[in-house]
Amino acid sequence: MTALPRHVPSSTDLNGVRWLRSSYSTGANNCVETARPRSGPLTGLLAVRDSKDQAGPALLFSPESWAGFLTTLR
Repeated sequence: MTALPRHVPSSTDLNGVRWLRSSYSTGANNCVETARPRSGPLTGLLAVRDSKDQAGPALLFSPESWAGFLTTLR
């Protein structure tokens, strides 16, 4: 079985995704944004990027990994 990538070098490589940020975020671009690729080998993963560097890298998480991360934060 082929391992899925853990990041993409530039979030602009994720064509056609809709980046979202928390409603708690201010307009200061000091948060993270998330997106769900809907096609190709990244379908089902969650992409996360820094809103200050929108052309920078994006980390990729499985739904289970992201849920575990959020549980740990709480």
